[in-house]
Amino acid sequence: MTITYDDFAKVDVRVGTVRTAQPLAGARKPALKLEIDFGPEVGLKKSSAQLTVHYTAESLVGRQVAAVVNFPPRQIGKFMSEVLTLGFPDGDGAVVLVVPDKPVPNGGKLF
Repeated sequence: MTITYDDFAKVDVRVGTVRTAQPLAGARKPALKLEIDFGPEVGLKKSSAQLTVHYTAESLVGRQVAAVVNFPPRQIGKFMSEVLTLGFPDGDGAVVLVVPDKPVPNGGKLF
């Protein structure tokens, strides 16, 4: 399916820094709950992400990640996920994060 640039521009993908990360209790699949700082325009947002194969909670704190920030919140167990943290599947289907290869300001928008 082909989309227009205007369609792509509707998806607000921003970069943010993980401030806290903890195991998400009650999730059907192992997941971490993240608090991510997207800078002054977007602010702090929470995300549930199935990152437990390649990442520990401790290894994520301070890392920059990419996320869709304009989807509606989604209930994951007892946790409300506010953004969709982005990743690609590895050869076994485990999530590998989409990250900038150099530090960039929090809140920067993908273009």
